[in-house]
Amino acid sequence: MPLKDLPADLRPREKLLAQGPAALGDAELLALLLRTGLQGKNVLVLAQELLDRFDGVAGLLGASLQDLQATKGLGPAKRAELAAVLELARRALACQLKAQPVFGSPEAVRHYLQLAFGHKPHEVFAVLFVDAQNRLIAMEEMFRGTLTQASVYPREVAVRALQLNAAAVLLAHNHPSGDATPSTADQQLTQRLKSALALIDVQVLDHFVVVRHEVVSMAERGLM
Repeated sequence: MPLKDLPADLRPREKLLAQGPAALGDAELLALLLRTGLQGKNVLVLAQELLDRFDGVAGLLGASLQDLQATKGLGPAKRAELAAVLELARRALACQLKAQPVFGSPEAVRHYLQLAFGHKPHEVFAVLFVDAQNRLIAMEEMFRGTLTQASVYPREVAVRALQLNAAAVLLAHNHPSGDATPSTADQQLTQRLKSALALIDVQVLDHFVVVRHEVVSMAERGLM
């Protein structure tokens, strides 16, 4: 059922125009993007099912094209529109981080990392390179697969830091298992990278462990 066929008091578009976007629930906002439901299922029900499938807005924002493609009711047009909105959200957070010191917006850093790879089924090791004012220069995924001390190469991180003229870095990797607890291996890898980068006067400010619904700062836990 499309939005126009819903009862007037259930139409998200009219509600948004009359009361503003903050008045709408998550399912109503998503229904505006989807526009139509499925046979026997109106668009608000479809929107709520999507949110349930991805564990809410945060999970949906972290969804990949493959995740969306595997979801019943999302044809190519709907998938393309959702993917575009999700990418705009990621880019908006990246712009926010580049405009101010990363430690001036710690929650933005966490949200950015969750959107970037909290949802990925394989391990990713990323480095956020920052300048002398702690503003983001770039975030790059440098290693992927099964991450061990042997598969993360400090030399490559050091070379890239020099190329970008970075003053410091923040490290981040995900745990596809869903457990964000830093392991002993994570701590050992952090110390190895700190030692290597210290040789070129680049400081390691933090190391984040990322899962879909949580980002743990090793610095905050005293593990640096």
